[in-house]
Amino acid sequence: MVTEGAHIRLDLSGTAHQEEATGPEEAVFQLRGVSVSYDGRPALRDVTLDIPRNRITAIIGPSGCGKSTLIRCLNRMNDLIPGAEVRGQVLYHGQDLYDPAVDPVEVRRHIGMVFQKPNPFPKSVFENVAFGLRVQGIRDDLEGRVERALRRAALWDEVKDKLKESGLALSGGQQQRLCIARAIAVEPDTILMDEPCSALDPIATQKIEDLMVELKETYSIVIVTHNMQQAARVSDRTAFLTAEVDEAGNRFGVLVEYDETEKIFTNPSDPRTEDYVTGRFG
Repeated sequence: MVTEGAHIRLDLSGTAHQEEATGPEEAVFQLRGVSVSYDGRPALRDVTLDIPRNRITAIIGPSGCGKSTLIRCLNRMNDLIPGAEVRGQVLYHGQDLYDPAVDPVEVRRHIGMVFQKPNPFPKSVFENVAFGLRVQGIRDDLEGRVERALRRAALWDEVKDKLKESGLALSGGQQQRLCIARAIAVEPDTILMDEPCSALDPIATQKIEDLMVELKETYSIVIVTHNMQQAARVSDRTAFLTAEVDEAGNRFGVLVEYDETEKIFTNPSDPRTEDYVTGRFG
Protein backbone atom coordinates (compact mmCIF):
# COMPACT_ATOMS: atom_id res chain seq x y z
CA MET A 1 0.00 0.00 0.00
CA VAL A 2 1.39 3.37 -0.99
CA THR A 3 1.31 6.13 1.58
CA GLU A 4 -1.23 8.77 0.56
CA GLY A 5 0.44 11.53 -1.38
CA ALA A 6 3.77 9.74 -1.48
CA HIS A 7 5.58 9.58 -4.78
CA ILE A 8 9.32 9.16 -4.47
CA ARG A 9 11.61 8.87 -7.43
CA LEU A 10 13.93 5.91 -7.46
CA ASP A 11 17.53 7.07 -7.24
CA LEU A 12 19.52 5.39 -10.01
CA SER A 13 22.76 7.17 -9.21
CA GLY A 14 24.24 3.88 -8.06
CA THR A 15 25.33 5.09 -4.62
CA ALA A 16 23.18 2.69 -2.66
CA HIS A 17 23.83 0.12 -5.35
CA GLN A 18 27.56 0.20 -4.75
CA GLU A 19 27.09 -0.09 -1.02
CA GLU A 20 24.93 -3.20 -1.36
CA ALA A 21 26.64 -4.95 -4.26
CA THR A 22 29.08 -7.76 -3.59
CA GLY A 23 31.54 -9.40 -5.95
CA PRO A 24 32.70 -8.15 -9.32
CA GLU A 25 29.21 -7.63 -10.75
CA GLU A 26 26.83 -4.97 -9.53
CA ALA A 27 23.39 -6.20 -8.57
CA VAL A 28 20.40 -4.40 -10.03
CA PHE A 29 18.05 -6.50 -7.85
CA GLN A 30 18.70 -8.15 -4.50
CA LEU A 31 16.00 -10.51 -3.24
CA ARG A 32 16.11 -11.56 0.38
CA GLY A 33 13.73 -14.24 1.65
CA VAL A 34 11.00 -13.36 -0.85
CA SER A 35 7.78 -15.35 -0.44
CA VAL A 36 4.45 -14.85 -2.21
CA SER A 37 0.99 -16.16 -1.38
CA TYR A 38 -2.40 -15.80 -3.05
CA ASP A 39 -5.39 -15.74 -0.70
CA GLY A 40 -3.18 -17.28 1.96
CA ARG A 41 -1.96 -20.14 -0.22
CA PRO A 42 1.81 -20.20 -0.79
CA ALA A 43 3.01 -19.72 -4.37
CA LEU A 44 6.70 -18.98 -3.84
CA ARG A 45 8.79 -19.51 -0.74
CA ASP A 46 12.00 -17.94 0.58
CA VAL A 47 13.84 -16.88 -2.59
CA THR A 48 17.19 -15.17 -2.09
CA LEU A 49 19.37 -14.12 -5.03
CA ASP A 50 21.15 -11.17 -6.67
CA ILE A 51 20.42 -10.23 -10.29
CA PRO A 52 23.38 -8.54 -12.03
CA ARG A 53 23.26 -5.29 -13.94
CA ASN A 54 23.52 -5.26 -17.76
CA ARG A 55 23.20 -9.02 -17.97
CA ILE A 56 20.45 -11.37 -19.07
CA THR A 57 19.16 -13.48 -16.20
CA ALA A 58 16.91 -16.43 -17.07
CA ILE A 59 14.37 -18.03 -14.76
CA ILE A 60 13.57 -21.63 -15.69
CA GLY A 61 11.61 -24.48 -14.16
CA PRO A 62 8.56 -26.70 -14.61
CA SER A 63 5.01 -25.37 -14.81
CA GLY A 64 3.65 -24.18 -11.49
CA CYS A 65 7.02 -23.46 -9.88
CA GLY A 66 6.41 -19.72 -9.53
CA LYS A 67 8.52 -18.32 -12.38
CA SER A 68 5.98 -15.67 -13.40
CA THR A 69 5.15 -14.97 -9.76
CA LEU A 70 8.82 -14.27 -9.11
CA ILE A 71 9.33 -11.91 -12.05
CA ARG A 72 6.16 -10.00 -11.12
CA CYS A 73 7.73 -9.27 -7.74
CA LEU A 74 10.40 -7.23 -9.49
CA ASN A 75 8.04 -4.48 -10.68
CA ARG A 76 5.20 -4.95 -8.20
CA MET A 77 2.81 -6.42 -10.75
CA ASN A 78 1.60 -8.77 -8.03
CA ASP A 79 0.06 -5.68 -6.40
CA LEU A 80 -2.59 -5.84 -9.13
CA ILE A 81 -3.69 -9.37 -8.20
CA PRO A 82 -6.39 -9.49 -5.48
CA GLY A 83 -5.28 -11.54 -2.49
CA ALA A 84 -1.57 -11.45 -3.38
CA GLU A 85 0.87 -10.90 -0.52
CA VAL A 86 4.63 -10.44 -0.96
CA ARG A 87 6.93 -10.91 2.02
CA GLY A 88 10.68 -10.50 2.31
CA GLN A 89 12.75 -7.77 0.71
CA VAL A 90 13.23 -6.74 -2.94
CA LEU A 91 16.02 -4.19 -3.27
CA TYR A 92 16.42 -2.30 -6.54
CA HIS A 93 19.72 -0.42 -6.71
CA GLY A 94 19.72 -0.76 -2.92
CA GLN A 95 16.21 0.65 -2.42
CA ASP A 96 13.34 -1.41 -1.04
CA LEU A 97 10.66 -1.54 -3.74
CA TYR A 98 8.04 -2.44 -1.14
CA ASP A 99 8.73 0.50 1.14
CA PRO A 100 5.37 2.23 1.79
CA ALA A 101 6.77 5.48 0.38
CA VAL A 102 7.51 3.96 -3.03
CA ASP A 103 4.92 4.52 -5.74
CA PRO A 104 4.42 1.29 -7.75
CA VAL A 105 3.66 3.33 -10.88
CA GLU A 106 7.09 4.93 -10.57
CA VAL A 107 8.58 1.46 -10.11
CA ARG A 108 7.05 0.29 -13.39
CA ARG A 109 8.38 3.34 -15.22
CA HIS A 110 11.93 2.27 -14.38
CA ILE A 111 11.24 -1.45 -14.82
CA GLY A 112 9.49 -2.19 -18.12
CA MET A 113 7.74 -5.46 -18.90
CA VAL A 114 7.06 -7.50 -22.02
CA PHE A 115 4.44 -10.20 -21.73
CA GLN A 116 4.04 -13.70 -23.14
CA LYS A 117 1.51 -12.74 -25.79
CA PRO A 118 2.20 -9.62 -27.88
CA ASN A 119 -0.27 -7.00 -26.69
CA PRO A 120 -0.08 -3.93 -28.93
CA PHE A 121 -2.79 -1.35 -28.37
CA PRO A 122 -5.45 -0.86 -31.09
CA LYS A 123 -3.59 2.23 -32.22
CA SER A 124 -1.10 3.10 -34.92
CA VAL A 125 2.48 1.87 -34.74
CA PHE A 126 3.57 5.40 -33.84
CA GLU A 127 0.96 5.83 -31.10
CA ASN A 128 1.81 2.45 -29.58
CA VAL A 129 5.37 3.57 -28.99
CA ALA A 130 4.37 7.12 -28.01
CA PHE A 131 1.71 5.98 -25.54
CA GLY A 132 3.91 5.77 -22.46
CA LEU A 133 5.64 9.03 -23.32
CA ARG A 134 2.29 10.82 -23.54
CA VAL A 135 1.11 9.30 -20.26
CA GLN A 136 4.23 10.67 -18.57
CA GLY A 137 3.66 14.09 -20.08
CA ILE A 138 6.65 13.89 -22.39
CA ARG A 139 5.84 15.92 -25.49
CA ASP A 140 9.21 17.13 -26.76
CA ASP A 141 10.76 15.36 -29.76
CA LEU A 142 8.10 12.64 -29.85
CA GLU A 143 9.00 11.65 -33.40
CA GLY A 144 12.68 11.33 -32.53
CA ARG A 145 11.95 9.33 -29.37
CA VAL A 146 9.65 6.95 -31.23
CA GLU A 147 12.19 6.43 -34.00
CA ARG A 148 14.99 5.75 -31.51
CA ALA A 149 12.87 3.19 -29.65
CA LEU A 150 11.92 1.43 -32.88
CA ARG A 151 15.56 1.37 -33.97
CA ARG A 152 16.63 -0.11 -30.63
CA ALA A 153 13.94 -2.75 -31.04
CA ALA A 154 15.30 -3.59 -34.51
CA LEU A 155 11.95 -2.71 -36.06
CA TRP A 156 12.43 0.72 -37.67
CA ASP A 157 13.38 -0.49 -41.16
CA GLU A 158 10.29 -2.72 -41.26
CA VAL A 159 7.74 -0.14 -40.10
CA LYS A 160 9.13 3.30 -41.01
CA ASP A 161 6.61 3.52 -43.87
CA LYS A 162 3.77 2.09 -41.75
CA LEU A 163 3.84 4.38 -38.73
CA LYS A 164 0.21 5.44 -39.24
CA GLU A 165 -1.04 1.88 -39.73
CA SER A 166 -2.43 -0.22 -36.88
CA GLY A 167 0.05 -2.09 -34.75
CA LEU A 168 -2.37 -5.02 -34.86
CA ALA A 169 -1.63 -5.40 -38.59
CA LEU A 170 1.97 -6.43 -37.92
CA SER A 171 3.12 -10.04 -37.72
CA GLY A 172 3.39 -11.71 -34.32
CA GLY A 173 7.14 -11.23 -34.12
CA GLN A 174 6.85 -7.61 -35.21
CA GLN A 175 4.12 -7.03 -32.63
CA GLN A 176 6.38 -8.37 -29.88
CA ARG A 177 9.23 -6.11 -31.00
CA LEU A 178 6.72 -3.23 -31.08
CA CYS A 179 5.89 -4.02 -27.45
CA ILE A 180 9.61 -3.99 -26.65
CA ALA A 181 9.91 -0.60 -28.38
CA ARG A 182 6.96 0.66 -26.33
CA ALA A 183 8.68 -0.54 -23.15
CA ILE A 184 12.03 1.09 -23.89
CA ALA A 185 10.63 4.37 -25.26
CA VAL A 186 10.28 5.69 -21.71
CA GLU A 187 13.93 4.80 -21.10
CA PRO A 188 13.59 2.26 -18.28
CA ASP A 189 16.58 0.85 -16.46
CA THR A 190 15.48 -2.79 -16.57
CA ILE A 191 13.31 -4.92 -18.85
CA LEU A 192 11.37 -7.95 -17.62
CA MET A 193 10.24 -10.52 -20.20
CA ASP A 194 7.71 -13.20 -19.28
CA GLU A 195 8.08 -15.95 -21.91
CA PRO A 196 8.27 -13.38 -24.72
CA CYS A 197 8.81 -15.94 -27.49
CA SER A 198 6.37 -18.71 -26.55
CA ALA A 199 3.79 -17.55 -29.13
CA LEU A 200 6.34 -16.91 -31.91
CA ASP A 201 7.76 -19.02 -34.73
CA PRO A 202 11.49 -19.93 -34.78
CA ILE A 203 12.49 -17.06 -37.10
CA ALA A 204 10.72 -14.44 -34.98
CA THR A 205 12.14 -16.07 -31.85
CA GLN A 206 15.68 -15.73 -33.18
CA LYS A 207 15.12 -12.03 -33.89
CA ILE A 208 13.91 -11.46 -30.32
CA GLU A 209 16.87 -13.40 -28.91
CA ASP A 210 19.35 -11.41 -31.01
CA LEU A 211 17.63 -8.23 -29.86
CA MET A 212 17.93 -9.22 -26.18
CA VAL A 213 21.67 -9.74 -26.54
CA GLU A 214 22.00 -6.27 -28.10
CA LEU A 215 19.80 -4.61 -25.50
CA LYS A 216 21.78 -5.89 -22.51
CA GLU A 217 24.47 -3.34 -23.40
CA THR A 218 22.00 -0.71 -22.22
CA TYR A 219 19.50 -2.55 -20.02
CA SER A 220 19.42 -5.24 -17.37
CA ILE A 221 17.12 -8.03 -18.59
CA VAL A 222 15.28 -10.75 -16.68
CA ILE A 223 13.52 -13.39 -18.75
CA VAL A 224 11.17 -16.19 -17.76
CA THR A 225 11.31 -19.01 -20.27
CA HIS A 226 10.08 -22.59 -20.50
CA ASN A 227 12.59 -23.10 -23.34
CA MET A 228 15.84 -24.33 -21.81
CA GLN A 229 17.69 -24.00 -25.11
CA GLN A 230 16.71 -20.34 -25.19
CA ALA A 231 18.01 -19.80 -21.66
CA ALA A 232 21.27 -21.50 -22.61
CA ARG A 233 21.61 -19.39 -25.77
CA VAL A 234 20.93 -15.90 -24.46
CA SER A 235 21.36 -15.69 -20.69
CA ASP A 236 24.41 -14.98 -18.56
CA ARG A 237 22.95 -16.36 -15.33
CA THR A 238 20.14 -18.84 -14.76
CA ALA A 239 17.89 -19.48 -11.77
CA PHE A 240 16.26 -22.91 -11.61
CA LEU A 241 13.03 -23.16 -9.63
CA THR A 242 11.05 -26.29 -8.86
CA ALA A 243 7.71 -26.98 -7.18
CA GLU A 244 7.14 -28.59 -3.81
CA VAL A 245 3.93 -29.51 -2.01
CA ASP A 246 3.23 -28.71 1.65
CA GLU A 247 1.25 -30.73 4.19
CA ALA A 248 -2.00 -29.08 3.09
CA GLY A 249 -1.42 -30.06 -0.54
CA ASN A 250 -0.49 -26.55 -1.66
CA ARG A 251 2.02 -26.41 -4.51
CA PHE A 252 4.64 -23.67 -4.27
CA GLY A 253 7.93 -22.74 -5.91
CA VAL A 254 11.39 -22.84 -4.38
CA LEU A 255 14.76 -21.76 -5.75
CA VAL A 256 16.97 -24.82 -6.25
CA GLU A 257 20.07 -23.34 -7.86
CA TYR A 258 21.30 -20.03 -9.26
CA ASP A 259 24.60 -19.70 -11.07
CA GLU A 260 26.36 -18.84 -14.31
CA THR A 261 24.30 -20.26 -17.16
CA GLU A 262 27.12 -22.41 -18.50
CA LYS A 263 27.53 -24.06 -15.11
CA ILE A 264 23.80 -24.65 -14.69
CA PHE A 265 23.66 -26.49 -18.02
CA THR A 266 27.00 -28.32 -17.94
CA ASN A 267 27.90 -28.87 -14.29
CA PRO A 268 24.97 -28.11 -11.95
CA SER A 269 25.52 -28.45 -8.22
CA ASP A 270 22.10 -29.91 -7.38
CA PRO A 271 20.91 -33.25 -8.78
CA ARG A 272 17.42 -31.77 -9.22
CA THR A 273 18.85 -29.21 -11.62
CA GLU A 274 20.69 -31.91 -13.55
CA ASP A 275 17.51 -34.00 -13.79
CA TYR A 276 15.61 -31.02 -15.18
CA VAL A 277 18.12 -29.73 -17.73
CA THR A 278 18.76 -33.25 -19.03
CA GLY A 279 15.05 -33.90 -19.42
CA ARG A 280 14.68 -36.58 -16.76
CA PHE A 281 11.79 -34.67 -15.23
CA GLY A 282 9.71 -31.54 -15.83
